[in-house]
Amino acid sequence: MNPTPDAVGAAIDSKKASGGALIGYLPVGFPDLATSIDAAVAIAENGVDILELGLPYSDPVMDGPVIQKATQSALAGGFRLAHAFEAVHAISARVRVPVVLMTYWNPVLQYGVDRFADDLVAAGGSGIITPDLIPDDAADWFAASDRTGLDRIFLAAPSSTDQRLRMITESSRGFVYAVSTMGITGARSEVDSAARALVGRLRDAGAKRACVGLGISSARQVREILDYADGAIVGSALVSALDTGGVAELARTASALSVGTRLI
Repeated sequence: MNPTPDAVGAAIDSKKASGGALIGYLPVGFPDLATSIDAAVAIAENGVDILELGLPYSDPVMDGPVIQKATQSALAGGFRLAHAFEAVHAISARVRVPVVLMTYWNPVLQYGVDRFADDLVAAGGSGIITPDLIPDDAADWFAASDRTGLDRIFLAAPSSTDQRLRMITESSRGFVYAVSTMGITGARSEVDSAARALVGRLRDAGAKRACVGLGISSARQVREILDYADGAIVGSALVSALDTGGVAELARTASALSVGTRLI
């Protein structure tokens, strides 16, 4: 099953007039592989426009305690990289929502960059988010993603120089992931105001689409983000809902968050 070309960008663009896009993160294999697939389908059916599936990793330096706990549980339960492609394939067969993988770069290198890209395309995936890969070191990924048409989504931080933001913008495809706060992921009562300034700088650097992640946990925060960004990325709040209340509570949480994507 091949992905629709530019599915991520098209999904974001289609929501601009009505309020903005909601991107939902869940780790593959938590609490088990079958449930993680059902969970991703559930949030896609309850207002999430793009699915971001995290690959559990043994040293998740960017992740907060909620996501770390979930990914460590997935690893303890026997997660293997092949399960990610299995999950993408199963989810793509059930819902027509773009699926991207969030992965640290070492697993991709170990698997083989070209093999990884080919298997992701075959599964129906649309691209990858690479939190610890910078464009300077991404020559192999540029070649593989250009060959396959996969999106490549790099992160931009408030500390990035204007020159670095231009490089990230020119290198990204799908959207640029704007990190709203300095530090690890996790829901916060107030999303850092630095996000607004960062998105403005990304616009100046030529970014067509900028989506903000880290720290979003309510419909109000989603709406605040979408007043100036193209997409709001929610992770820890969804993972916590799945952990405490299963797929049913997760679906309710996604539906509640999606209220923030609608212009009133």
